[in-house]
Amino acid sequence: MIVQKYKDMLQGKSVIRQLSEFATQRGKEIGYENVFDYSLGNPSVPVPQAFTDTMIRMLQEKNPMELHGYSQSLGIPSVREKVAASLNERFGMHYTGNHIFMTTGAAGAIAHAVRCVAEPGDEVLTFAPYFPEYAPYINLTGAVLKVVPADTESFQINFEAFEQMLTDKVAAVLINTPNNPSGMVYSTQTIQEMARIMREKEEQYGHDIFLISDEPYREIVFAGVDAPYPSRFYDNTLSCYSFSKSLSLPGERIGYVAVNPACTDADIISVMCSQISRGTGHNCPPSIIQLAVSEVLDLTADLSVYETNMNILYKELMNLGFECVKPGGTFYIFPRALEEDAVAFSEKAKKYDLILVPSDSFGVKGYFRLAYCIDTEKVERSLEAFRKFVKAEY
Repeated sequence: MIVQKYKDMLQGKSVIRQLSEFATQRGKEIGYENVFDYSLGNPSVPVPQAFTDTMIRMLQEKNPMELHGYSQSLGIPSVREKVAASLNERFGMHYTGNHIFMTTGAAGAIAHAVRCVAEPGDEVLTFAPYFPEYAPYINLTGAVLKVVPADTESFQINFEAFEQMLTDKVAAVLINTPNNPSGMVYSTQTIQEMARIMREKEEQYGHDIFLISDEPYREIVFAGVDAPYPSRFYDNTLSCYSFSKSLSLPGERIGYVAVNPACTDADIISVMCSQISRGTGHNCPPSIIQLAVSEVLDLTADLSVYETNMNILYKELMNLGFECVKPGGTFYIFPRALEEDAVAFSEKAKKYDLILVPSDSFGVKGYFRLAYCIDTEKVERSLEAFRKFVKAEY
């Protein structure tokens, strides 16, 4: 007999994926260049040439078994050491290779981090708006995801609600900064206040409360924005990273968990992750990609296009009468819809070949998300479609 809960999940297909599929089908009818598809957060800028050159050189020069054989279950030791050294230099941390566990992207990192610190039945808090896949990431471990309502004035943290929900059942708090979908970056003041509250609750309840920091957009921060490294402010932090956005490598599925050396059981959490892999089938991300990213750790793709696209969209949306907190990073913007029903709003937008994601699945009603990781030329052409949409419908 098949497992019913996974069968039931077939009825809850990702809204983002559904809209992406609609855009693809519409593109077959009118040409995809004429569909303004803001649905899917798929990086649009090329990988750094240095990464490509590294791959070519390794394929030409290195032993095939080194490139294509299994890595150790925690990841290749030299790669882990280089990741630790890079983080230490950039953020003033004290990682060693023993604090790094290589994963299949940030999703794989979160899957391991949660299982390290939350038992079945424990609660994990996150903050709206949040990435919808957090629900299966957390709930399918046996832990229970609880969502703190949004502070829609700033899309920082709703601290009053957070303190009320941070009960003794909470094993971990999951944050995402820079944030998908809002594009906001938690300020140093926000991170410090969150850490203060969590330390107080740890002392009150007599048990650890871990911070799981989901950081795939860490490098996409706009000019002048305060973007603190959360692990510097709270000892019990597990940092979950992906190279998908910084290097435009989402299909390569490579990331890591970085265990704060000051956290409880810091010296064994990476080893615990390797045991978790035995039960999840994760086992060893690709060796060749581990080795390649370790050669370009401090490089990024040309991420400046995202700030360019954001500024174009933000200016036009403001001119059209939308309300929006200006993003501080990522490649997402999260305006308030022009009616209360964001689903209805997004359906109307389809008539103008604008593919916008309603906010309901992000834990906030009445907003919509644009993933502007598309060519700037296409962003500019989409502005007339927005003007027609707003004039005709609102």
